[in-house]
Amino acid sequence: MARTWFITGTSSGFGRLLTEQLLARGDRVAATLRKPEALDDLRAAHRDRLWVARLDVTDADQVRYVVDEAFAALGTIDVVVNNAGYGLFASVEETTDEQIRQVLDTNLLGSIHVVRAVLPHLRAQGHGRILQVSSAGGQVAYPNFGYYHASKWGIEGFCEAVAREIEPFGIGLTIVEPGATPTGFGAALATAPVMAEYDQGPAGDTRRAVADGTFPLANAPEKIARAMIDLVDRKEVPLRLPLGTDTYHDVRAALVARLAEHDEHRETALSVVRDDLKKSGVAQ
Repeated sequence: MARTWFITGTSSGFGRLLTEQLLARGDRVAATLRKPEALDDLRAAHRDRLWVARLDVTDADQVRYVVDEAFAALGTIDVVVNNAGYGLFASVEETTDEQIRQVLDTNLLGSIHVVRAVLPHLRAQGHGRILQVSSAGGQVAYPNFGYYHASKWGIEGFCEAVAREIEPFGIGLTIVEPGATPTGFGAALATAPVMAEYDQGPAGDTRRAVADGTFPLANAPEKIARAMIDLVDRKEVPLRLPLGTDTYHDVRAALVARLAEHDEHRETALSVVRDDLKKSGVAQ
């Protein structure tokens, strides 16, 4: 069954791959990006099945306008893919205030703007799916990616709450967590002047691994795009979809370690319960 998709950040990476694969199989795509001319080749080949609009997700008013226009032009939109992203690769002290705002405005607030804009339309039509593109970095943390992690951990918490709120309306939400993938994302990472104080520590080690190619990029981008499409073709709506060898292994190790540390503090955690509730057995 052909579907209609709304995708942000379609100029390159997963957004572009999704658009190509969906058009190839006969679906319709509302593709949004900051430079629409980047999709001129696809527009020439697919014409009426590709609707293109300029969009900067950091502009909440523009997000609402473009979303309204897309629904007006296409009618039903079955799947919304929140894919637009910005990468910031620097230690905590090296970045400028403007860089911090950019990564949070794009990855966190930009994604929130899109969700808020599409929900009235999805509720009105009584169905829909939202795929929120996060990363392994939405569950684990690596040196030099602190602000990127702040945005991804933030959007994952937001999406967990939203998924519960919108389920009664027939709308499903899945957080997609791709691992490190050769999509050009690494080359597009914003950086900052290196501070000597951080260069000989974990931040510097991670920087050098990215620079010399030893930071593993083991996942195939076209397979990740295909897995996202396959997810929508299935009936189940998982809250999270891990994609990649690093996502699976690194996130699993982080969760196991987090649970072990959590359990170590059980006695302390329960020691602060109010005495009246502790005596009644309500809080154990």
